[in-house]
Amino acid sequence: MDQRIINLFDEYTHKPLKREDFFQRLTSLTGSTAAAMAVLPLLEVNYANAMTVKRNDERLTTEYVTYPGEETQMKGYLARPAGTGKYPAVVVIHENRGLNPHIEDVARRVALAGFIALAPDALSPFGGTPNGDDEKARSYFGQLDAKKNLSNFIKAFDYLKGRADCTGKTGCVGFCWGGAMANQLAVNVPSLNAAVAYYGRQAEAADVPKIKASLMLHYGGLDERVNAGIPAYEEALKKAGTDYQIFVYEGAQHAFNNDTAPTRYNEAVAKQAWGRTIELFNKKLK
Repeated sequence: MDQRIINLFDEYTHKPLKREDFFQRLTSLTGSTAAAMAVLPLLEVNYANAMTVKRNDERLTTEYVTYPGEETQMKGYLARPAGTGKYPAVVVIHENRGLNPHIEDVARRVALAGFIALAPDALSPFGGTPNGDDEKARSYFGQLDAKKNLSNFIKAFDYLKGRADCTGKTGCVGFCWGGAMANQLAVNVPSLNAAVAYYGRQAEAADVPKIKASLMLHYGGLDERVNAGIPAYEEALKKAGTDYQIFVYEGAQHAFNNDTAPTRYNEAVAKQAWGRTIELFNKKLK
């Protein structure tokens, strides 16, 4: 697909670009309304694909949980290995569509690797992620109070460490908006053992010395918007002596891990990055 179309969709999903303006520009790029309508399903996510691990997988125990947030009750999806035992915990952080079937599936993947996985819903202050309405979900993100939102994710670790089935070791993995949050959690949670950010905005260079966790950063080579922040971030990480790894996957798009986004998902890259992610968690949390 024309890279200009993918870049336009990225602009639409990350900046205040109205849908009618997006569609008008898409029509211009594709040449006709009919062509734009044909391309649109290839750009938008399809949650029918969000089931690499079945909800009722007998190897897992899953449930919806709540925990205290900042002036709100935070909602979340929790998955863990079935049976008794104590496990390290990983907070799974969604994109700017909220807690959806894809992220719940990612949480189950983490649980299958031997961790307690908690995927908080950042939109809990608004009653939770709107079911099946990504447009409305994205509109809520601009209304979040940044400090309270960060605190709501920090409190996820308090909840996890308070569980009898948690060893106390913790990590996080986030995607896009959640990748930026993973970087922020690395800065703001000194006890965090490992943080993995997929194509997420980097933390401020001045905050890097606060990072105690081991970092793993995954980027798509074609993701110019996010990748612009890599050099300054890496320079600060080197200067601070932070334990970090950066992987830039040539030819991969933003959201290359999201298997519900057909034009951007890259199966080979996603598998490689996921293998590296679980390897880090196994090394730092177990």
